[in-house]
Amino acid sequence: MNSKFYNTIIIFFIALLSCNNTDNTKNGLPNETVQNETTADNALSNAQTTEFQTGDIIFQTSTSDQSKAIQLATKSKYSHVGIIVKNNKGILNVFEAYKGVDRVHLDEWIARGENSKYVVKRLINSENILTTSNVMKLRKYAKTFKGKNYDAYFNWSDDEIYCSELVWKLYKNGLDIELGKLQKLGDLDLSDTLVKQKLSERYGNNIPLNENIITPAAIFNSPLLETVFEN
Repeated sequence: MNSKFYNTIIIFFIALLSCNNTDNTKNGLPNETVQNETTADNALSNAQTTEFQTGDIIFQTSTSDQSKAIQLATKSKYSHVGIIVKNNKGILNVFEAYKGVDRVHLDEWIARGENSKYVVKRLINSENILTTSNVMKLRKYAKTFKGKNYDAYFNWSDDEIYCSELVWKLYKNGLDIELGKLQKLGDLDLSDTLVKQKLSERYGNNIPLNENIITPAAIFNSPLLETVFEN
């Protein structure tokens, strides 16, 4: 084999390998890695590119022990809810009652839910309602709840707070807007075995069926809200 022909063959294989490398990489990473990162970060990138606003309400299916019971009792897939807050640097957080009442970065909140799925809803005509002064009212009232313990017994007092109660009271007491209809605990479907088990664990034989309650489902179905994002 003469040297000219040999060099031609070598150049051909180098070119071929270069093309294969271009086809299977992106920004220096193999396609498989890029695809895996894209799948894992899909919800997060959506959150970063969608124009959410302070006051938007975000729903997810929680992975907590009581989530399934809440879903069964309320006939809804969504068992956890919070309110989005954007700070002056544009960073998005969720104000929620989870282990306690506090803010958490939006990406962390999303990742905590089942399959990182979530829905964001917004007040209809929000541009006229959520004015600067009204947003300040919401922020001011939110401070009165920050640091409170999570209410595992779903009492209606302000001593401890559960997730949908927090969102409902922020809008009701801050702006006199009722997002969803209040119910009594006894109005929910308490017939499932799992629901009965959870009620028994919490209350024994003294289930407070007449206690006021607001559920994530009631807020989700409020006619005052419209969906602005769902993944």
